[in-house]
Amino acid sequence: MQFNAQGTEGIRLSLLAVDTHGYTNVGMAVAKLLGFDLFVRLQNLAERMLYMPRSFELPENLERLSTGGVSEKAIITGWDELLRLIASIRGGYLTAKEALEKLGSAAAGAPLHKAAEELGKMLRTIFLCDYFTNEEFRREIHILLNRGEAVHQLQRAIYHGRVAAERGRRGDEMRAISGSHALLTNIVIAWNTMKMQGIVDRWRKEKQPIEDSWLRRMGPVHFGHINFRGTMAFKIEKYEDALLHRSSAERRTRVVRPA
Repeated sequence: MQFNAQGTEGIRLSLLAVDTHGYTNVGMAVAKLLGFDLFVRLQNLAERMLYMPRSFELPENLERLSTGGVSEKAIITGWDELLRLIASIRGGYLTAKEALEKLGSAAAGAPLHKAAEELGKMLRTIFLCDYFTNEEFRREIHILLNRGEAVHQLQRAIYHGRVAAERGRRGDEMRAISGSHALLTNIVIAWNTMKMQGIVDRWRKEKQPIEDSWLRRMGPVHFGHINFRGTMAFKIEKYEDALLHRSSAERRTRVVRPA
């Protein structure tokens, strides 16, 4: 989530789901302090363990699920510094990305990192309790994750080849390739969304019943109806000089051949 200089959110997130590769205890703590929950689907069974404060006594049947205690002292020690970091993000002095980079592995052992790590362990424990006991909550997370994976499938369908060896070596080339790929992906999603919304609006106008729970599980990332290997033609003749960076003298001396 990004904040502008006035401290207001540019993007409002209500739910964010990531797979194992996008998760850290520190990330979960920072997300919670910014006002939203980071939901994660943990791949390895060893990761699905409970971390409890050392002063908390677990019931006998849950002791085998605990892998160690959470240091409340570490959270208290680094709490003020952790709040200053969150305030910097909200105030627009630091992005969330820069904050997480600052709290990377190189910061391990620092009071700020330890506080975020220990807090994240407790938040993950609370999340796992909800995940295993609330079926509707678990289903919602899987829907979010599957929707994200569907975007990846769309991106692979748009460009399934490989970048040539002589391309993508410079920063500007990498930005151009990545930006073009993202632009085409967003165009497909926007087009699907427009068509789907048109159908929903027409059905509602015709008084056909539409369940909101059904709409919530739909995503505009399907692509079976799109021909990605077709030929596209654009009327760019009047922009030819600008695209080819021709000067005024070149335009005057250019030979116009008959059709």
